[in-house]
Amino acid sequence: MRRSATRPEDVPRVFQERFNSGDTAAVAELYEDGAVFVPEPGTGLRGAAARAANERFVALGVPIEVTPRHVYAAGDVALLIVDWVIDGTGRDGAPVRIEGTATDVARRGADGCWRYAVDNPFGVAGLG
Repeated sequence: MRRSATRPEDVPRVFQERFNSGDTAAVAELYEDGAVFVPEPGTGLRGAAARAANERFVALGVPIEVTPRHVYAAGDVALLIVDWVIDGTGRDGAPVRIEGTATDVARRGADGCWRYAVDNPFGVAGLG
């Protein structure tokens, strides 16, 4: 059985576990219906397009390491500031290094589990 995020501060670590498992369906379960994924600055995707964009990161075959910086919860909503890096050798043998500081919003569902409402891995990079 997969671990769920039962506290807002659990979301980044549970995401890391599921991402590193390579199980894209498990990763998708960490997003609420209608969630927004921002695969590059200024591009917010939902639904199948968001899942496909997230799957491209998992498909690199390189683990992610997350370091939560701040978690601010107000009732059933939380702001997560998380440093992350995907660093290693891809399936094609080429080096991979992608990193950022995410500004994410998570929400507690009716089942008590926290899921991404907005996953913005690159935060404010490239904007301004």
